[in-house]
Amino acid sequence: MLESRKIDDARRLPRPGAWTAAGAVLAAAALLSACGGGGGGGGGGGGGGLPIGLIPGATTMPPPASGDGGNGSGSGSGIVASATVAGLCASPRTGINPETGGAYPDRSGTLDNEKSWVRGWIDETYLWYGEVPTTLKAADYATPITWFNVLKTTATTPSGRAKDRFHFTYDTEAYRQLTQGGVSAGYGMETAAIRSSPPRDIRIALVEPGSPANTAGLARGAKILNIDGVDVVNSTGTANVNAINGALSPKAVGESHTFTFEVNGVAQSPVQLTAANVTSVPVQNVQVIDTGSGRVGYLLFNDHITTSETQLINAVNSFKQGAGIQDLVLDMRYNGGGQLLIASRLAYMIASPSVTAGKTFEQLVFNDKNPFRLSVAQTLTPFVSTSRSGQPLPTLGLSRVTVLTGPDTCSASESVVNSLRGVGVTVNLVGGTTCGKPYGFYPQDNCGTTYFAIQFKGVNQKGEGDYGDGMAPNAGCVVADDFNHQLGDKAEARLAAALALRSSGSCSVSAKTTVQGLEKAAEPEAEQPYLPGRSPLRENRLIGLPDPA
Repeated sequence: MLESRKIDDARRLPRPGAWTAAGAVLAAAALLSACGGGGGGGGGGGGGGLPIGLIPGATTMPPPASGDGGNGSGSGSGIVASATVAGLCASPRTGINPETGGAYPDRSGTLDNEKSWVRGWIDETYLWYGEVPTTLKAADYATPITWFNVLKTTATTPSGRAKDRFHFTYDTEAYRQLTQGGVSAGYGMETAAIRSSPPRDIRIALVEPGSPANTAGLARGAKILNIDGVDVVNSTGTANVNAINGALSPKAVGESHTFTFEVNGVAQSPVQLTAANVTSVPVQNVQVIDTGSGRVGYLLFNDHITTSETQLINAVNSFKQGAGIQDLVLDMRYNGGGQLLIASRLAYMIASPSVTAGKTFEQLVFNDKNPFRLSVAQTLTPFVSTSRSGQPLPTLGLSRVTVLTGPDTCSASESVVNSLRGVGVTVNLVGGTTCGKPYGFYPQDNCGTTYFAIQFKGVNQKGEGDYGDGMAPNAGCVVADDFNHQLGDKAEARLAAALALRSSGSCSVSAKTTVQGLEKAAEPEAEQPYLPGRSPLRENRLIGLPDPA
């Protein structure tokens, strides 16, 4: 888990066993610009489980269909089938591919071969292949990556945002190491850019239990004033910005930096943080809140990763066994997504079995070429009723749930909301508009670069999935993130508003005024991700292997 996260979608990378909270991805963009501009934007999202790119129920990834017309191969457009140039590389890799145990498929080729592969792959599999500008010429772009970067739709959403904000590439070996190990260095804290231009306001958003940051006594809300003598609030210039970014995202275990924090308006003594491997705890703060109108369960859910399954099951069991909750507040404000089967299990456990029985959690919709030659059954993810080990899942049987959201609520997290709404469960949203990633992809390697191009959209039982501008909070329930209170505190603005919504039918005004001086949800700055150092790999809709029998 990166120290300062940036936004994307494949619905997040699965971490075998457990992810670490210590920088599980390489930063794809800087936290701050040299001129003090906004934080990182969005990357892409989509497929690739373990192994990368498999469809539920499939044992191998089928090659894409080609030559199907449109702008497609064989249509006179000069676009060749990707399979005919796959592995023809300007700098072929040699030796054994640790992903497969066999030799790399690379053969001697040219950059033009690589660019031809990119164009063919886009034409065959890209969800919006017909919207790629036809006037673009490969010769105008120096590398396959710069060529890939422009091969996408130029259409916009109703709000004017780019429809495809998710196109990106990754070094294949770095991606392999990340998916296989998920370990890198960090302090076990995640930061949020309330304001990313001077005077900056960078806060700790959350701290992992047992991490260096936790051991140092740091907690949510602490404001970073200084790092290694660099003024974080007011400094400008490339050198200072690079120093801040480097310290926030350490590259190796043992790397140390000195931070000065401000807590409750008071500057604290400098503290030295040393990066370590820190295991993420995806489910935290499980509790029951007594209110005048009944008992409400609350849990913070940060990652749809393998280890979250048992933690979610334990949380649901605790709510059922003696707690007797009438409602649930699910805090996913920082949850960028992950494994779709985790999202499906969570949605199943929230609702009643009679509501989800035989219903679709999410269906994947591809382009009209059906590029991976899938049957309808292969595009469907049901509401999964058993654990990975085959044990029946507990259920809360709720007809209503409140979800705390923000611009870091992405992909698989949005699927939980969309899927429950698809079967008639009332899902109230409190906080900020979600990131808007109903899309995903199957990552594809060619010549040492893994390409992430949107290849499908996820829709619910009702066929709904057009939320490219995000999912907005209920009317009157836009509530700024409150860094003056800890997550799970009944006085924290978003949780307080959710409890007020339950008891009175509206989010209280008082809950929205407790965060004066922090970012306001309607301000342009809030359009930037709260966690601006997060890699494009962090908000993912992951489609992987089926559960073991």
